[in-house]
Amino acid sequence: MAFSSSPSSFILFLVSSLLLHAAFGELICEELPNDKCAFSIASSGKRCLLEKYARENGEMEYQCRTSEVIVERMSEYIETDQCVSACGVDRSSVGISSDSLLEPQFTAKLCSSNCYHNCPNIIDLYFNLAAGEGVFLPDLCEARRINPHRSMVELLSSGATPGPVAPQSLSSHAAGAPALPPM
Repeated sequence: MAFSSSPSSFILFLVSSLLLHAAFGELICEELPNDKCAFSIASSGKRCLLEKYARENGEMEYQCRTSEVIVERMSEYIETDQCVSACGVDRSSVGISSDSLLEPQFTAKLCSSNCYHNCPNIIDLYFNLAAGEGVFLPDLCEARRINPHRSMVELLSSGATPGPVAPQSLSSHAAGAPALPPM
């Protein structure tokens, strides 16, 4: 049972080693290409974020970094192009910010069924960002569904959420109303 020194055996060994490494490899934010960084989650469960900094020559450069934001129940995840499109997020966004929640076009896409029910990573991120601003994302989405012109600014300033719904109409509204983040 000696190891054959033929070139085909060596190639088979090399390919097997690479596949084994890939199977047990870790997703490390600093090793991701910039176009896959935003909305990814490292093996550690921490969110990846794209940072911009000035080089010595004054030129701006982007780099993927590991944030301190921990995602529960998810790790080793690179967001799909379908979810990036459905939710209206931008892979070239720098850092993590709740500013986009103030934009009606963005919240319309974020609260859409395609995003809200199919993209748990993005919904979890914006659920937590909204909570940091004192807004419950399901309430924001419900307010948008009832009155598309109502914005997060109005929710923040009034502190109000949609009022109770009459029992007869509850079933018709409940079907389209998002609940907690789908994680």
